[in-house]
Amino acid sequence: MDPMSLERLDDPLAGAREATCTMLTQRRPQFSLPQPFYNDARLFALDMQEIFAKEWLFAGMSCEIPAKGNYLTLEVGDNPLILVRGADGTIHGFHNVCRHRGSRLCVKDKGKVAKLVCPYHQWTYELDGRLLFAGSDMGENFDLGQYGLKPIHVRTAGGFIFVSLADQPPVIDDFLTTLEHYLEPYDMANTKVAVESSIVEQANWKLVLENNRECYHCNGAHPELLNTLLEFDDSDDPRATPAYKAQVARKQADWDAEQVPWQLKRFGKRNRLTRTPLLEGTVSMTMDGKPGCRKLMGRLQSPDMGSLRILHLPNSWNHFMGDHAVVFRVLPLGPQQTLVTTKWLVHADAVAGVDYDPEQLRKVWDATNDQDRRLAEENQRGINSKAYEPGPYSATYEFGVIDFIDWYSERMQENLGHTAPHLRVVQS
Repeated sequence: MDPMSLERLDDPLAGAREATCTMLTQRRPQFSLPQPFYNDARLFALDMQEIFAKEWLFAGMSCEIPAKGNYLTLEVGDNPLILVRGADGTIHGFHNVCRHRGSRLCVKDKGKVAKLVCPYHQWTYELDGRLLFAGSDMGENFDLGQYGLKPIHVRTAGGFIFVSLADQPPVIDDFLTTLEHYLEPYDMANTKVAVESSIVEQANWKLVLENNRECYHCNGAHPELLNTLLEFDDSDDPRATPAYKAQVARKQADWDAEQVPWQLKRFGKRNRLTRTPLLEGTVSMTMDGKPGCRKLMGRLQSPDMGSLRILHLPNSWNHFMGDHAVVFRVLPLGPQQTLVTTKWLVHADAVAGVDYDPEQLRKVWDATNDQDRRLAEENQRGINSKAYEPGPYSATYEFGVIDFIDWYSERMQENLGHTAPHLRVVQS
């Protein structure tokens, strides 16, 4: 076999890497991406290698694993992962792969264990990943210390758990510090998941994110959401009306009085936090705009907190209100298939059927998620056509989508070892 053949075996995506960088370098700014980015298996493999295996990902909430031995699992592409609370309260992250013959250790989404025991041959690991038992059949010279679980990077802040599979993850400290500050009023250690849902969308993960990053489609698609949501992103939004700006000023004065942060914070294009009012006369994302939970979160004294919107690329957006929060996680399953998980959080002491009705709590976002699923799937079907070509985004209504696609393009090129060019608007 010649050296070139060996090289191709070593990296079967070499050609796709070069083509991807060329397409991103030549793409037209403020336009959607070329078709392969939305439906090609090789581009999807690169997304998983260069974005989802190298960036910080939202994995779950720390309240989901509150005590020693509590764990949750997730899969990032072909990589099963486990997060487990250790004896000292630390959250550890590992590849959910036994060091014996590679079986998954934990097969349930969530649970509680004393030790991590492989169901195949009962190799047993401490909660910090150390191998404790492999049986006498491995021989007297077998070194347990050489076969601990392989760790992943884990960071927590504001009740969120982030993971990275990279050897050297990107710097995220400033965002985590701000996230902790903005969620301090919610006392996230004393929250719980009241409701959880997962849906599979037959669409590329980028289409799911693009749909989320604009409300251009909301008037025609989301009647339940628009019972309460104001589509303006902040008071600097070019669409913001004088009445909205006056409402923002009044609410910000109220939030200042409660010592609740509201200022818009950006961390490049990856992260942003901003608190925005809901529709006048409503206080929560429920069907009638009234609180979905009688017991407010943390130290909050009023349900009228608007929505604290938190964005984390590439896979999460979130809404925190006075009475409950809704967090979203996106995990790609294939070139045209994406898992979207939604969790509704309430105060840990809130009682179902007394303080909140789980079915009522989830109605708005169940409807919205299903509507968005249909939109993304129709978007995917159209993009698969030979008639598709990149189309222009609206700088007024779709600036969030432009930011997302720019971020994706820049990170992909950097992670592939190419320098992303400075993007500028080209007048046609």
